[in-house]
Order: sequence, then C-alpha cells, then structure tokens
Amino acid sequence: MIDSLREYWPVHALLAVYTLLLAYHAWEGNKGTKRLADYYVGGRNMGAVTIALSFFATYSSTNSFVGFSGQSWSWGAPWLLMAPLIVIFSTSAWIWVAPRLRDFTAALDSLTIPDFVGFRFESPAARVLAAIIIIFASFFYMTAVFKGIGNLLETFLEIPYRTAILIVFVIVMLYTVIGGFISVVKTDAVQGVVMVFAAVLLFHGTTRAAGGVGSIFDMADAPDTAHLFTWNGGEAFPLVLGVMVAATIKFIVEPRQLSRFYALRSAREVRTGVWISTLIFAAVYTMLVPIGMYARNILSGGMEDTDLVVPGLLTEPGVFAPGVGAFLLVAMVAAAMSSLDSVLLVMASTTDRDIFGARRGKGDERSAMRRTRWYVALFAAITAVISLNPPDGVVGLTAFSGAMYAACFFPAVILGLHWRRGNGASAVASFVVGLGVLVIWRLTPLGDVLHEVFPALALSLAAYVLVAVRTSPPTAPHRVEVLFKQAERRARRRARR
Repeated sequence: MIDSLREYWPVHALLAVYTLLLAYHAWEGNKGTKRLADYYVGGRNMGAVTIALSFFATYSSTNSFVGFSGQSWSWGAPWLLMAPLIVIFSTSAWIWVAPRLRDFTAALDSLTIPDFVGFRFESPAARVLAAIIIIFASFFYMTAVFKGIGNLLETFLEIPYRTAILIVFVIVMLYTVIGGFISVVKTDAVQGVVMVFAAVLLFHGTTRAAGGVGSIFDMADAPDTAHLFTWNGGEAFPLVLGVMVAATIKFIVEPRQLSRFYALRSAREVRTGVWISTLIFAAVYTMLVPIGMYARNILSGGMEDTDLVVPGLLTEPGVFAPGVGAFLLVAMVAAAMSSLDSVLLVMASTTDRDIFGARRGKGDERSAMRRTRWYVALFAAITAVISLNPPDGVVGLTAFSGAMYAACFFPAVILGLHWRRGNGASAVASFVVGLGVLVIWRLTPLGDVLHEVFPALALSLAAYVLVAVRTSPPTAPHRVEVLFKQAERRARRRARR
C-alpha cells in the first residue's frame, strides 16, 4: 500500500481533491434541501447549463469511457454508428420529451417517473409496476458502472478489485445520502466539464500513439483487421445495432435522465439546454467510440474482455504522460460517480414514494427524506455485492438495462405525453408484454440474429395502442385534456417565434 501511494501519488492527490469537492457539494446540497421536492428534483429551480451538463454527465459513466470506448476493438467500424445515435436520441429527449414532461409533472405534482405514470393514467397498479421495473433494471446498469470503475482502479492503481468496489460504494453512498438531488446535479456539472477534457486527452494520446488520426484507415488493408470494416465482421450487425439502440434510447425513457427535466426552472431553459447538450455529446462521443480500434495499433496480444482496453491504454508506457494518465483515471472515476449517484437517487425515491408511499399516502416529508436516504445506502450495498461477480460485461449489462427501459417505458412516456388516448390498462399491458418478450426472446430461433430490443419495443407499442383504442380513457380525463391543450398552445407560441 505504501509503495502504491509513492508510485501513484498524483492520482491519490487528485482523488483526495475530488473527494473534498464531493463533500463540499454534499454539505451544500444538504443545506439547500428543505422539502421533499428539493431532495428529489432540486425544487424545480435549476438552469439550463447546469442541467445540460448533468444530463451529459449522468449518461457518460465508465460505461462510456471504458465500455463504449473499448467495444470497437472487437466490433470495428459498425460500432462507430454509436456516436450519431447518441446525438439523435439525446437531442430527441430535449425536443420531444423535456418540454411536456417538465410541464406535465409540475402540474401533476409528480416527482418520479412512476408517479407520473400513475397520475397520467389514473392507475396505482401501473405506478407500482413501473417502480418495480425501474429498480430491477437499475441493478444491471449500476453493476456495469461498478465493474468499469473496479477494472480501472485494479489495473491502474493495483488496488484489488473487491477493495475498489468497497471504496466506490462508500464514497457514492455517503454524498448521495447527505446531499440529495442538489448535491448530485452540482457535482455532475463539474464532472461534465472534467469529462469533456478527459475525452480530448484520451483521444489525443491514443491517436498519437497509434500513428495519427488517419491510422485507423490503414487497418482496412491489414489482414488481421480488415474484417473490422465489414458489416458483420466483428459481430452480426443486427445484434450490434440492437445493442446501440438499447444503449441510446435510454435518453428518452430512462428515469435518471428524465429526472433532469423535472428540475428545469422553466420551459424556456429547454431551448438553451438542447444546444449545450447536443454539442457536448457530438464532440465527446465522436472521440470516444473509435478508441478501441486505434488501440489495436498500440496494445499487443488478444483482448477477450474489451472492458480492459482503456485500462490497458492508461498503463501502456508512452501513451500518456504520468500527469495526464492520473487526470484521466480521476475523470473516469468522476464519470462513474455521476451515474451511480443519479441511479441510486432514482431507485430510492421510487421505492419510498411509489411502492410503499402509494399505500402509505402523503405523510411527513422529513420522514420520507430519512427513509429515502436509507434506501440509497441499501441499494448501493446490494449493487456492490452483485458487482463482486458481475453476470456480464459493461456493454452487455448497459444494453440490457436500456432494452428494459425502452420496451417497458417508451409507450407510457412518449405516447403518454403526446397522445390523449391510453389508460392504466394500456400502460400495464405495455409493461408486461415488453418485459416478457425481452426475457424470452433469446430462447427463440431468432435470438442469435436480432437483438431483443426490437421485438420487445414493437410488441410493447402494439399492446399499448391496441388496449388504448379498445378501452375507456382514464376516469378523470378533464385534467389530462387540460394538460394537452396547454402543451399545444405553448408549442404553437414557440413555433411562431
């Protein structure tokens, strides 16, 4: 341990500074948290710049810097489509989801995605089922993040994997418990800026060591890498496309991303936020997704686990200067933290408000915040234990959680915001059908050819629409009708500007 401190003292120094920043934001967030809405969604009083950076940082965890960056090592050029898909879906979230979700949830006094579903469709059953799905899917995603950061710390700092998991658990759990949403978003904003610089340094160092930006094109003629430039060379393209869609459609359906829109000060902030978010995602992921391909010109030997490509680059002599390598490691730790804290807060708030709170009814807000903090600690501990022996790699776990959110929540969230029809029965039907198809698809003859996200999403949408047109609307349609008319008036005013 002493030798590690001596050899990697720049990293430990930066991690110490970063931990102090987390402590400061936790203290500041705790000071600013007076009501339950403050702890869950920052009191709905945050600006576009902060939320846009948090929206970026929440998505861009070690899943991106380790998983997405390394995947092109084995899947090749088709994986490069990941960057435009990220831009398309992230921008779509700001344009199609953010304005109405922010206004609908404020009018309905909704603080979580499940209670939005419950209020919108007048269905306690849909609300509770949505909450259970969120908790289940979140464990897969958080396990992926824990695995990514554990691999980094083990490879770079020679910290045993299990010890690394314990360190991450303690830090994330404490500052999320103490500071709530305000702490999380302020930390995310700082982490977002750090991650932009990290992407630039990672891309510059890797391409320089690989022989320049253009060196990737030389691989198309090399016998051992030519297959990476064919549609099915690294993996069947329908499966690759499915993984990409599952990992990016999350922007418009995943609660930790959508919760950022709850916190916007006004609908006007959306117009600023969409530009900031789109530019950052386009720049950063254009640099990240080809890293694995460039790494083939740097790292020797095979790489069965592509999650080890970026850790391998950080430890490869001559790729990065010691100070740059230290900064990149800390930036990736920050990336993990910015996703874990958001998911933990969503899981905890959903559990207290939508599973137990749905039966308990409104009560003391201080007691609700205290219970939510305990749930944060509990879910962090459970995920840490699962991460000791993760069931899959970073990209696989991320894609499965994304597919689950897409199959279950796309109809209820997107159609719930843009189509007047639909009720509790249609929402529940879409949940059950989407989840069922997702689970059994791999057992069908087409399971090895077509990714499960496509049939699950298609049949989930079909179930929602079919039940919606054949059943009655919610029992209190007047409130929903008012929301839609107000949204349409605002859209017409924006179109005239």
